[in-house]
Amino acid sequence: MSKKLISTLALFLGIMAYSQVTIGLRANALFNTSSAKWKDIESTATNAWENKGDNSAGFNIGLAAKIGSPVGGWFVMPEVYYTTFKNSLTVDDVTVEAKSNRIDVPVLVGHNFLLGKLAAFVGPVASYNLSSKKTYDDFKVNAENEFTVGYQFGAQATLSKFVINARYEGAFSKDTRNVIDAVSGDYVVRYDNRPSMFIVGIGYNF
Repeated sequence: MSKKLISTLALFLGIMAYSQVTIGLRANALFNTSSAKWKDIESTATNAWENKGDNSAGFNIGLAAKIGSPVGGWFVMPEVYYTTFKNSLTVDDVTVEAKSNRIDVPVLVGHNFLLGKLAAFVGPVASYNLSSKKTYDDFKVNAENEFTVGYQFGAQATLSKFVINARYEGAFSKDTRNVIDAVSGDYVVRYDNRPSMFIVGIGYNF
């Protein structure tokens, strides 16, 4: 083994030894929102509060790891979630509800404030569709792209081992769906089933 490789490995182990690593469970509610503008996110959050979450589009559950830098208050936060949500559109006066199940893998970079009690973060999220074909009434919904990429930014507060977080999710690439008449097989319409989301949830760190 070369001296350079040994030195690199020793540096990596040294950083990990002095880094603060936490792992925890996360559960979030998802709400469709029109954009990343504050007034739209505020409106979505207000509606979610007034409706006690009854207008949620879906939820996700998963694991999050927070790997803190030994200096500067920076951290990397890789996560993995099972996500399920619904989105709807109207075709020929018929409302078609398309439900998606997918695996989401956000990789977020953030900074701590107030000794780690508060934190802000941003980063990409990769998503893989677990289901691609669904039938609703007389229509079939086909997923064209199984793998899509989005982005998230948000903030979280930590109290002892409990975490409260809120974030916005947008899309870099579309999750394109074809709506097809199940009887005739005729193409009806194509639409994007990766809506923008306002996400709020809780967690527990081990």
